[in-house]
Amino acid sequence: MMDRFKRVPVREQEPDKRNKNFEEVCYGYNEEEAMTEAKRCLNCKNPQCRTGCPVSIDIPAFIHEISEGNHEQAARELSKYTALPGVCGRVCPQESQCEMHCVLKNKGDAISIGKLERFAADYARENNIQTMEVEAPNDHKVAVVGAGPAGITVAGELVKKGYDVTVFESLQNAGGVLVYGIPQFRLPDKVVDSEVQKLKDLGVKFETNTIVGRTMSVDGIRLEGYDAIFLGTGAGLPRFMNIPGENYNGVFSANEFLTRTNLMHAYEAGYDTPIIAGRKTAIIGGGNVAMDAARVAKRLGADVTVVYRRTQEELPARLEEVHHAMEEGIEFRFLASPVEIHADEDGWVKSMTVRPMELGEPDESGRRRPIPLEGQDYELEVDTVIMALGTNPNPLITSTNPDIETNKREGIIVDELGQSSVDDIFAGGDAVTGAATVILAMGAGKQAAEGIDKYIKEKFGE
Repeated sequence: MMDRFKRVPVREQEPDKRNKNFEEVCYGYNEEEAMTEAKRCLNCKNPQCRTGCPVSIDIPAFIHEISEGNHEQAARELSKYTALPGVCGRVCPQESQCEMHCVLKNKGDAISIGKLERFAADYARENNIQTMEVEAPNDHKVAVVGAGPAGITVAGELVKKGYDVTVFESLQNAGGVLVYGIPQFRLPDKVVDSEVQKLKDLGVKFETNTIVGRTMSVDGIRLEGYDAIFLGTGAGLPRFMNIPGENYNGVFSANEFLTRTNLMHAYEAGYDTPIIAGRKTAIIGGGNVAMDAARVAKRLGADVTVVYRRTQEELPARLEEVHHAMEEGIEFRFLASPVEIHADEDGWVKSMTVRPMELGEPDESGRRRPIPLEGQDYELEVDTVIMALGTNPNPLITSTNPDIETNKREGIIVDELGQSSVDDIFAGGDAVTGAATVILAMGAGKQAAEGIDKYIKEKFGE
């Protein structure tokens, strides 16, 4: 008999097996498991789960279709709200968004919304079902700069409305952080490729290896007849600590480490893009990117330690990712922060001085501020240090277009519909906020698509 208050567990690779390969950790639900979990949903008349979703998916609607075995229709319900259901089902922090508001959580487990979204998306992909529908062409062109989650969302929303959309991407593959930042074992390329292909099938054009701000200018885009431009260039500028020794060999940003590993297949034999994972590797930071870097380094053979300046309770990473990292044998040193990196005579990292911390009053983030404990430093033997401290927006486009107003962290300043200080330029995602989650970038993309549609209709009197 079904237990209404206990979710159906999801099958996963065993920790000591998966920490040596790049295959997907979570197997997801099969049809029987998905239908059983979906039947737990109360189909609330006033669903609070929707209030926690940045793209406002009608969650009870698609879950109800799964419970009835109508999996294609479930995928179609999702496609009304998101162009990336297979991605969101895997990497969204549902536990702090939609699932947090599930009424079943008051007495037990919330509905496993993310795993059900993944099931519906995978069903459509595996059965080659095109779930998105488009209106007749409206003879307006929109350029999207950046093929990450914000840009893909804008492209998907606007192509459905009949716009002629071209996405310009600086790297060789579309997907942005989805393909270069998130490891294969969390988000396989085939999932991203499939969802990009669906947009191509609807008419969205992708021009890769095109760096707007270098190989093409914003003015050049305008001259090609585009009525509006969306900037979804992400936050690719890594932050460092500015401590002594950060320039030694063996110190990387997590961006470089993950990009080289994911996009350039450094983990595969036969590719000329090796990456140094080290023998003893320290990951500095506690967010999702830190967990990704730690788990990649572990799979490449390193003995990995995550160094984080607060306690486990303050870790900003998803609970699931922290749990998986700990299961896979990654060590955590909490209340600790590096103050200096040391090298051998050849300039390669050999150790790191770490200073213990204690927590004081909350800072602007709402978390208790870490306070250094002087005179208690200790040495940690490491040969590789990976900085996973967040990223700022890349200023390439804004530095060559000074009319686009930015804040002190180079984020583009926009209104509630994503419009910048230049009327025909919109922006969203990490290019505005700095590093955030995939689903928040998608939410910003949906808002910007609405803003672009409104702007063009008003401009042309439609």
